[in-house]
Amino acid sequence: MQVYLQKSSIVSEQTLVISGSKSESNRLLLLQKIFPQLTVENLADSDDVVVMQEGLATSKRMVNVHHAGTTMRFLTAYFALCQEQAVVLKGSERMHNRPIEILVDALRELGAQITYLEKEGFPPLAIEGKQVTGGSIRIPASVSSQYISALLLVGTQLKNGIQLELIGDITSRPYIEMTLSLIEELGAETSFEGQTIAVRPPKQIQKTQFTVEADWSSASYYYSLIALSPLGTSMRLGKYKAVSLQGDAILPEIYEKLGVETTFETQDYIRLTKIAQRQDCIDEDFSNTPDLAQTVVVTCFGLKIPCAIKGLHTLKIKETDRLVALQQELKKLGGTLHITSNALSLTTTREEPEEPVRIDTYQDHRMAMAFAPLVTQRDLIIMEAEVVSKSYPMFWKDLQKLGIRLHESN
Repeated sequence: MQVYLQKSSIVSEQTLVISGSKSESNRLLLLQKIFPQLTVENLADSDDVVVMQEGLATSKRMVNVHHAGTTMRFLTAYFALCQEQAVVLKGSERMHNRPIEILVDALRELGAQITYLEKEGFPPLAIEGKQVTGGSIRIPASVSSQYISALLLVGTQLKNGIQLELIGDITSRPYIEMTLSLIEELGAETSFEGQTIAVRPPKQIQKTQFTVEADWSSASYYYSLIALSPLGTSMRLGKYKAVSLQGDAILPEIYEKLGVETTFETQDYIRLTKIAQRQDCIDEDFSNTPDLAQTVVVTCFGLKIPCAIKGLHTLKIKETDRLVALQQELKKLGGTLHITSNALSLTTTREEPEEPVRIDTYQDHRMAMAFAPLVTQRDLIIMEAEVVSKSYPMFWKDLQKLGIRLHESN
């Protein structure tokens, strides 16, 4: 499917309610599987969460996670340590090229039995579930926080708990802290001191009802829309907490520099308003919030201001190499993006083409949604637009609610 976006402005003062956080949802689903007395409300409706639910509920030997990276990591740990079940865990072609060796090595050190079925260090995996008591392991912390979160979550049911010594710089630290916060609310004992994290199973469950907050990553596309709109344009988004577990809740601080004011209202709604004050350039470290990079870069391109962002080494092993994808698609629009293995800089823009530009999405949901706000400036065609279902199935319909003109076609 492709979506033709016709240049249009959003209607001010509209309200949208965004579905639950994918990150919180998947963590709570795994905890709920370990502790069945838990109830979880406002789960995300994304493909990744559906795949997580199906994987946890299956009794089949073959489990396919498709494009869901978090699900691959979490289910690898779950099936390896928490269940007497033999499974083959596979995914899409891209998933079979996303590394998982660090997590597999850590699980093997705890006593897990995991075999690579094709390429060493990558899915698909054959997993023979083992009952283990826990222990202490060392694990590199600079590649993916999901490896660490996967181990911490399953550590809640290991008799002796789990202790991780993190090696190197810690990437996406807020996601680790989210995991620990949920585990603590459950009633487990945790500690995070320096480079060492420990989790011990709960002696007694302290909390059984959880409500997932709306997804801050999904909010980023509306921050971008407001930033690219006329002064005074505003909208409301729900439901968001002033104190959030999500690392991407840094959005209000980032987009204040791009001319968007955030006001927290009653009943967990936020109001976004376009204001005159903004910086003339953006220079940031996104080590803790790499999922925001594409949207911020496209926003800066639309505002015609330079930006420099570092801490992006994890983007090369996402649904696509997001640094290369950004570079290629911005070039079509007249932008010049310089990239390294962990950073980018947007320095100049050439004359933009007049005809509608086809934006390739590389089977990456964030590529589709990050470029969509440019509809306020020009016509666009978003290819493989259905990919948004990975994290935000209602995205195109929600844009229409705001007054954006678009047409879907096969």
